[in-house]
Amino acid sequence: MSMKFGVIGTGALGREHIRRIQNTLSGGEVVAVTDVNQMAAKQVVEQLGLNAKVFPDDKTLIAEGGVDAVIITSWGPAHKDSVLAAIAAGKYVFCEKPLATTAEDCMEIVNAEVKQGKRLVQVGFMRRYDSGYVKLKEALDNNFIGVPLMIRAVHRNPEVGENYTTSMAITDTLIHEIDVLHWLVNDDYKSVRVTFPKKTKNASAHLQDPQIITLETESGIIINAEVFVNCKYGYDIQCEVVGEEGVVYLPEVQSVSFRKNAQYGVNLLMDWKDRFIQAYDVELQDFIDSIKKSGEPNGPTSWDGYVAAVTADACVKAQETGEKEPVALGEKPAFYNSRTLSAV
Repeated sequence: MSMKFGVIGTGALGREHIRRIQNTLSGGEVVAVTDVNQMAAKQVVEQLGLNAKVFPDDKTLIAEGGVDAVIITSWGPAHKDSVLAAIAAGKYVFCEKPLATTAEDCMEIVNAEVKQGKRLVQVGFMRRYDSGYVKLKEALDNNFIGVPLMIRAVHRNPEVGENYTTSMAITDTLIHEIDVLHWLVNDDYKSVRVTFPKKTKNASAHLQDPQIITLETESGIIINAEVFVNCKYGYDIQCEVVGEEGVVYLPEVQSVSFRKNAQYGVNLLMDWKDRFIQAYDVELQDFIDSIKKSGEPNGPTSWDGYVAAVTADACVKAQETGEKEPVALGEKPAFYNSRTLSAV
């Protein structure tokens, strides 16, 4: 039996998830959609040939849509209310990041899920499902390089729009590293510091770019993460983990090498969607399969969404103060102890 999905938010990412479920994945079908722009929601149904009903809002869709699960791809500030309504109704939730826009709202979701007594929520941190990161995780879990000591991570975009701000380098960009590195080493963050190197001429006047974020974990691992969103040459994601007995690297994306015009090289990606398209497929298929198999989603939890929010808040504060700022998580509910940091 197919899992019946309702999609809340039919913008670009919502449309991609709808296409994914209808055309690429198995075990799911979209039966309900909603968007603040009702005309856009109706157009999606028509253009994609869906046998789905358009609902006036998220609450009505959850209550009357006959859905087993909802996919939330709406505007970030709207996520919290949709997630809480779905939890209250006992529906499964796949929520694109952020889980909520404040740590306090994330904790409210955590408390609601714990009260429900069943894990219902998965947050869309797709990097845990990227084949390269999965191989990196396997190497670390198998103690291939001994105990990790240091990590160097790089997140570069060719360019960003004028509306991109200095804090968005944390909340929209580094947020992926915050989650995936936490998952890789299974170690909570203790403190953060942000420094600003010489500014590139290609950045807007209001944007500090690049940035270096230093995170320290509870066990003492030092992570240096570079965010450079106007690098011009391509979309480039790197990760190097230094251990007591060796070093492991995130594999490069496969690309045909060439010899042409007296040059030898490979082509680089320019679009993040091309880099992680398969990870999006794998994560949503895992969401469907794990619920059918165990009755709970298997990916990043509400607690992981909370960890990311608290850490991001500390990073933004560190941008403003120039000081080392603490990451204060509090005690993780026992409810998540056997569920956190799982993936494929």
